[in-house]
Amino acid sequence: MPAKDADGGVLTGEALLARFTALDGFLTAHQALWKPRPFTHLQLPWETSYPEMAHWLRQRPLEAAEHDHHQPWLIEHAPAPFAELAAASRTLSSVAPLPARTLDAPTHRLNVEVPGRKWQQIEAFASRLRFASEPIHWLDWCAGKGHLGRRLLHGEQRLTCLEYDPTLVDSGQQLSQRHHLPAMHLRQDVLAADAAQAIAPEHTPVALHACGDLHVRLLHLASAAGCAQLAIAPCCYNRISAEHYQPLSDAAKSSALQLSLDDLGLPLTETVTAGARVRRQRDQSMARRLGFDLLQRQIRGCDDYLPTPSLPSAWLEKSFAQYCIDLAALKDLSTVGRPDWAALEAAGQQRLAEVRNLELVRGLFRRPLELWLVLDRALFLSHKGYTVRLGTFCETPLTPRNLMLLAERH
Repeated sequence: MPAKDADGGVLTGEALLARFTALDGFLTAHQALWKPRPFTHLQLPWETSYPEMAHWLRQRPLEAAEHDHHQPWLIEHAPAPFAELAAASRTLSSVAPLPARTLDAPTHRLNVEVPGRKWQQIEAFASRLRFASEPIHWLDWCAGKGHLGRRLLHGEQRLTCLEYDPTLVDSGQQLSQRHHLPAMHLRQDVLAADAAQAIAPEHTPVALHACGDLHVRLLHLASAAGCAQLAIAPCCYNRISAEHYQPLSDAAKSSALQLSLDDLGLPLTETVTAGARVRRQRDQSMARRLGFDLLQRQIRGCDDYLPTPSLPSAWLEKSFAQYCIDLAALKDLSTVGRPDWAALEAAGQQRLAEVRNLELVRGLFRRPLELWLVLDRALFLSHKGYTVRLGTFCETPLTPRNLMLLAERH
């Protein structure tokens, strides 16, 4: 069983490294199963090793894949090694919620301009901010309009919001002034060299879903500045300037795991439930791309995937034939002869069902990889002298990016 601490399953202390080590072994041993993307392969490399599992998944309908997307480990009767992998994934991914505290009701109507789901995320994040000493100056990192920071303010506390977009900086400052709050909104590129000057030891930095390099930058600057406490909920691990993942901790640096940008996108493939219209559009778009993929392989005479640009939704209003002809032109390909458009379209639909079901294997590694990445951040902070707690701050339906790090120096 995974190592847990006395806080009911929240990871801290020695349990951080123990879990990282176990996850590292699991992910490294099974790279051949989760690195190749079914969308880009007509035949996955692992299918020759596990033909029964591949065949069983390929014959399932699209609706079955949709049903199991969020919880692939609950699938029954799948051929080996699916059940064994699912059990290991579930055990290694187990993380408890961070202890919650009851928030004081906001003294102002702070949620007026915030979408409902985003406000719920802010409330959940704020309710987990339990530090040994009361913060005196919040630093809202990549703050947008500063909604999170304003929700945290109470008593004699102060707030600084850092944001790159000048429109959001101005809007945030106006909102804070309207509510008569002691908040300063500054335009700051947090990746720039002068960002270090914007962070001080008395700050308690918070970052709710700052992407990739943005939250990694915070970890470096906050630890270097001597901030006594900080809290982050990471997001978009693939939004980095490097071509491959740059490990932070000694444990990750010594790992045999090499992660590409495609690999780093795996945790983000879990999505919260979309509306029926959005799902239909997504499925139609994917099925058409998969049908076009078969066509481009014929045209080019090679069995390789060809990346295509994202397209406006208006393209879905075209006939399938016109869609393919126009997309081929975008890629400087000419459609020769008279392709069997109906057969290609039907094959794209069939491939969509197969791809979605084959992706359930990758889905078993989605959370383990995300936890590996967050533990790399936790171990980095531990090495910098912080006591770190890792847990969840909300349930998955509110946001799949629900892992949170609380770090403090005593």
